[in-house]
Amino acid sequence: MDLLPVNGAALAADPRAAEAIRAVSVRHEVDYMDDGAVSALLAQRRRAMEGERRHPSAWLGILALTVGLLLPVVVPTIRTLSEHRLVAVLAASGCLVVVGTALVAYAYTRWRRALNHPALAGYRETLGIARAHGIPLTHIPPWLEGKTSPEGGKGAAPVPSYPAVAPLDVRPPATDVPPPEAPSAPVAVPPKPAAVSEYEWRVNEGGWHTEAGCLLLLLGGGGAAYAATSSEPVGYGALSLVPVALYVWLVGSRQGSEKERLRQEALAYVRAIAEAQAAGARVPELSSELRKLVDEA
Repeated sequence: MDLLPVNGAALAADPRAAEAIRAVSVRHEVDYMDDGAVSALLAQRRRAMEGERRHPSAWLGILALTVGLLLPVVVPTIRTLSEHRLVAVLAASGCLVVVGTALVAYAYTRWRRALNHPALAGYRETLGIARAHGIPLTHIPPWLEGKTSPEGGKGAAPVPSYPAVAPLDVRPPATDVPPPEAPSAPVAVPPKPAAVSEYEWRVNEGGWHTEAGCLLLLLGGGGAAYAATSSEPVGYGALSLVPVALYVWLVGSRQGSEKERLRQEALAYVRAIAEAQAAGARVPELSSELRKLVDEA
């Protein structure tokens, strides 16, 4: 699904924002008001950043660091190792730590360079300008700011903040000239279904039924095993916890099925929002729960 933070129609609705964004577009040689160009840019740069994240220097550096830090802990426990060999191994672990640190730093530098690509920096400027002019941003992809998730903190390259601009005065000028013909009706934004609102407040609830069911089953089985190996038949009473465990599992299963149904409703709503935006609608900002579904839709 191709859901942009904001579409060109919303940016063009405020002439002041449009003028500032055109200046950014000229400077970076990218038309940030062209939805197709922006979609292609974001897809290309995201692939580039993912490639840098998986660069061999990254995982080789992590491997060297891990081995280098584990060797001083593991090797001294080998009693048959001579003192001379122990010193050599510890020296090798130090070299691995140095090499691993250098490789990780090199990989991070490459990733930061991809994150700060001029075209991406210009797009972050565009989003900052839109926000300053009161234009709502549907969502900001976490990777665009160098974050791993929407709640990942500030990020390595956040969208810049600019002073807020006074709302645009849209009143028609005082004139005897008849108004122009009414423009075509704006694209309607799909209303949020009740199921989607329910998903937003239920998505983080529950999740304890499986653990509780397992605990009750273990207690029931443990009590029965104790009764069978001792002279305390009262332990068989713990078997009554087994049907309770099954009931807890059943409740958890039903809750999980309902949450999955609501999740599918939320995914469908996010797709509808994306289609409306592509048609020129000025879509609202998504909640944090729905922003997490953008990459899945």
